[in-house]
Amino acid sequence: MTKFIGRQRELQELNDLLGSRANLAVVYGRRRVGKTTLLLHWAKQSNRQTIYWVARRDTADATRHSFASALWKWAYPQNENPEPPRFSSWQHLFEQMARMIAGTQLTVIMDEFPYAVESDPSLPSHLQAAWDHLFKEQPLLLMLSGSHIGMMVDLLNYQAPLYGRVTAQMQVEPLPFATLQEFFPNYNAAERVATYAVVGGVPAYLERFDPGVDLSTNVRRHLFRRTGMFHSEPMILISDLVRETRSYEGILRAIAAGCHTPSEISTQTEIAASNLPPYLRRLCDLSLVERRIPATIPSPQRKSTTRSRYHLRDPYLRFYFRFIEPNFEMLEQELYDLLWERIGEQFRAFIGVTVFEELCREWTLLQARQRQLPFMPEIVGSHWAKDAQIDVIAINWREKAILLGECKWGTDRVGKEVITGLIEKSKLVVPTSEWTVHYAFFARAGFTDAATVEAQNVHALLIPLSRLDNDLRNVML
Repeated sequence: MTKFIGRQRELQELNDLLGSRANLAVVYGRRRVGKTTLLLHWAKQSNRQTIYWVARRDTADATRHSFASALWKWAYPQNENPEPPRFSSWQHLFEQMARMIAGTQLTVIMDEFPYAVESDPSLPSHLQAAWDHLFKEQPLLLMLSGSHIGMMVDLLNYQAPLYGRVTAQMQVEPLPFATLQEFFPNYNAAERVATYAVVGGVPAYLERFDPGVDLSTNVRRHLFRRTGMFHSEPMILISDLVRETRSYEGILRAIAAGCHTPSEISTQTEIAASNLPPYLRRLCDLSLVERRIPATIPSPQRKSTTRSRYHLRDPYLRFYFRFIEPNFEMLEQELYDLLWERIGEQFRAFIGVTVFEELCREWTLLQARQRQLPFMPEIVGSHWAKDAQIDVIAINWREKAILLGECKWGTDRVGKEVITGLIEKSKLVVPTSEWTVHYAFFARAGFTDAATVEAQNVHALLIPLSRLDNDLRNVML
């Protein structure tokens, strides 16, 4: 049996929905992120009667009958396979359901709800009417769950039948880096960061990896296989979320290859720049891509700025499009040693500019929430311009306070020149001399004595990987 890991915040948010009043909740997230595991674990520990039903791609009649069967099994537990009648519409089925559950504190989970909507597009309208007239006065918690993020989000739109009825929504995100300690108790911090750079926090991916062997062996066993989940996962994930997969795949490949601005993406994909915004917005809505804006741009300008960059959010998609897909020929010829050698030439730099920088920003945000920084920032992010790039930025415009951070994933200890270099670069970033400047340095291998002395002279924070790892894991306690 798979061990349930993390999700304490999500469990608390689900517990908050329990009570004597009706709640209609929408729970969504990408494939394999653990929605069903979360909901079933929570339902079991809630000690509340629960009907769990998962929709499948089927006819409208078969889908209704499947849901009715789940309802009948709950209502008649003494019968091994109670056979419900056939209902000609969702309206009639919901009317019967209301009579059967009357007054019962009950949780009903309709999993993969988009499949049910595909079978009968009128279902949301029938559910709206049932909620308004049959369910909203019942002690019912009705949960609609699904992996098709686009369709689930569409349920919340102004024009959607269920608009205004949904009382709670939750997007289930991949697990945070801190949970990898429980998946890989024998890995050191650097090995866990490297693993996170490959598969991220998707539970189904992490469970496939063997904690008893090193990352190289796990990658060869699972990611280099021509069959199995990892080989086809990106295409399945994309096709499950969008219909016109070709253009979306091209955009994801371009971003993974280092094209982060719309003009660069347009050049790489040959999609006209004027046609890109709908694709990019959709990818952002689906949580496959994120739009980043320099933290140094003031809030009033952030919506209209053209200085945005697009990055892949999912670590496995980043790794796949960067290292796996371009080398399919090596995989076909089973040249696994050569492929891993080629990956190794770029892997350290890849970790440094992706996951390690993101974890350093996550640590900075954590310190802000715990009021452990010299000031309370309004935003934590990064900065880029033609003359300077800063890995970590925390800024408070009202107090005119700023923190600049440098991240180093090298195997050598950080030297004094890194400290002085960031101090010199700060002159290109800090708006005026009226600002108070703070510094933070993050290093996988630690710091030299000279760097430590130089950092002390400017009261800079020095965060080795051990501290970053420990602080992030302490949030789990």
